[in-house]
Amino acid sequence: MVAAALAASATVSLFLIAGLAWAWSVYYAPGPSARAGDATIVALPSGSGVSAIAARLKSAGVIRSADMFKAAATLTGADRRLRAGEYEVPTRASLKSVLALLTDGRVVRHFVTIPEGWSSAQAVDILNREAVLTGTIAEVPEEGSLWPETYEVARGETRAEVIARMQRAATENLAELWAQRGPNTVVRTPREALILASIVEKETGIARERPQVAAVFSNRLRIGMRLESDPTIIYGITKGLPLGRGIRRSELKRDTGYNTYLIDGLPPTPIANPGRQSLAAVLNPPRSQDLFFVADGTGGHVFASTYEQHLANVARWRSIEAGRAGPPPAEALPPGTAPVTPPPPTGDAVITMQAPGALTPSRATAPLRPAVQAPTTPPAPANGP
Repeated sequence: MVAAALAASATVSLFLIAGLAWAWSVYYAPGPSARAGDATIVALPSGSGVSAIAARLKSAGVIRSADMFKAAATLTGADRRLRAGEYEVPTRASLKSVLALLTDGRVVRHFVTIPEGWSSAQAVDILNREAVLTGTIAEVPEEGSLWPETYEVARGETRAEVIARMQRAATENLAELWAQRGPNTVVRTPREALILASIVEKETGIARERPQVAAVFSNRLRIGMRLESDPTIIYGITKGLPLGRGIRRSELKRDTGYNTYLIDGLPPTPIANPGRQSLAAVLNPPRSQDLFFVADGTGGHVFASTYEQHLANVARWRSIEAGRAGPPPAEALPPGTAPVTPPPPTGDAVITMQAPGALTPSRATAPLRPAVQAPTTPPAPANGP
């Protein structure tokens, strides 16, 4: 009997050792190959238990046995540390690697960026192209209501939820910046700040210039000059989508309700979603006498306080434009044909700030510094410089 007991015990021990060796090999052995590519994406919903996680992993082809996964999770204590989220499991990942991935919470992260100065229509296009998001956007959000930022989004999150997050961020940031406004600002309400900041945002992509551009437009509003901002012409035509060409002189004279060459003061709504720097510049513009600016040929602008200075700056810019265009190639002319001076452009044209003309009544804004003096030079021709 003793011998039989010892033999039975030895047999059990052998089976136990063999079972542990097998389990150990399964734990460390390579797992299944990915069904497509080099990895498998698996989403584990929040609140999922070990059994549900094991079933989802088995269904995705990440593990061979749900029971082995549950046993390994229980024996290693991983069952209490599994995290929900979206995971990218490498092909042939071992059971040990899968458990480590889930307990470390190394989830796949998705980001959506709304650049500063992009319109709400463009933001909707960005969200519609993001494949991990779901649902539709019923209508384009109000212009200026979205905060330009990089947002982390989760697979399955709805586009409407992301829009709501952007709008909350815009409300909170605008309130914060509005509380920090200085006495030199010309805007009277947060909405006016949004409108003017959106114009500043569209006028320059150079951060250091935004205070100067904000100062020019603030000075113009303070003394009743029209803003004469090219981006407001474009917004009136496209409602926030790129124009894709230069502004035509006929469009300079088109009253869309946004064309600040024709309307006094601010347009009725923002023309984009401005960022923090443009809002801060509008709410705390530097003291300046400048009333004009034009491109300088380097991607930035040159500023002027008088119309005479502005005309000289415009002439330099026109010279740069002409130099970049260059003369027509000589080989394009038939032999013996003299070059012909091309006529002035009648289609596309880049419009620059014009002579002030008649000033509109100044706005009752306080406290403000004394208004700068309006230029006294005669107005330029109606079609601008």
